[in-house]
This record gives sequence, structure tokens and C-alpha cells, in this order.
Amino acid sequence: MKAKPCSNSLSVKTTHVHPPDTNIHGTLFGGTLLAHIDDLAAIAAVKHCRKPVVTASIDSVDFLTPVKAGDAILIEAFVTWTRNTSMEIFVKVITENLVTEERGVCNTAFLTFVAIDENGRPTPVPPVYPETEYEKTLHETAPERAEQRGKRRRNSKSFAQEIGSDYIWDK
Repeated sequence: MKAKPCSNSLSVKTTHVHPPDTNIHGTLFGGTLLAHIDDLAAIAAVKHCRKPVVTASIDSVDFLTPVKAGDAILIEAFVTWTRNTSMEIFVKVITENLVTEERGVCNTAFLTFVAIDENGRPTPVPPVYPETEYEKTLHETAPERAEQRGKRRRNSKSFAQEIGSDYIWDK
């Protein structure tokens, strides 16, 4: 498969934060933001591989500053690294006060998506290559994140087996 640049998958979304999107503190629900992040990351992944994808993991989701009702969030996502069937997507979320023009990074996240075929089985994806210094930094540090992700997944599987699938009150 022919390699593609990171910029080929760049996806951008801007949305207004309305009062129903917020908690009792008047700030954006974390779960609502996660839904936006997952949605845009999936779009970036599909743009890269041009195949259906599934979310394999969401890691390193860092909530840095609150987002208030009336603010806008600007979300950017692109593929930073690939393996055989998986893609790492970096997402940056910027909050903007539309009246004062004050902006800041409110969230960053790394997600992994797997491309699937018509039978729902993992299928190969094209390699990705960085062009800008920003992309190069993310690309070069991706193998370490993938190793940490694999370790975390193995620990999660082991823990899930240990606790079992019985309800707590069934014991």
C-alpha cells in the first residue's frame, strides 16, 4: 500500500457549547466531549484508510481547562502512526470564548482505531508519514505510546479475567 501523509487525514470540527451540554457547574460534560473526540477521530481514521473502522482504545485523555456554556470547541484530529491494521489518531481540542476571542487548549487525546473488512475482521491500512515538525514529533513518539497501550491492554484483560463476569451481589 502506498503511504499517505498525516495531513491527508486531517479532520476539523467546530461546535457551540449549549447549556444542555453542561453539568451543574456550567461546564461541558466530559462524556459529551469524548463523543465529539471519538467521532472526529473515526473520521480521520476512515479518511486515512478509506475503510470502516472501530475504536480500539482511547488513552491519554487529558482535561486541561473547563469549557463553559457559550464557548465554542474546535477539534482537530489526524493519523500520527500506523501498524498493520491499526492507526493512532491525535486529537487536540481548543476552547474559544466567542465574545472575548480568548482561546486555549482544553483537551488532548490519543485514540487507536482498527480498520475492518466486510466480515468485521481487521484489515491492513496504508502507512503514514509526517511532514511537519509537529507531525514528526508525534510520529517518533508513537511506538512508545503503542507499547504502553499494549501493556495497559494486557493488564486490563488480566484484571477482567480475575474479577470475572458475575455481578458483585451474586457472590
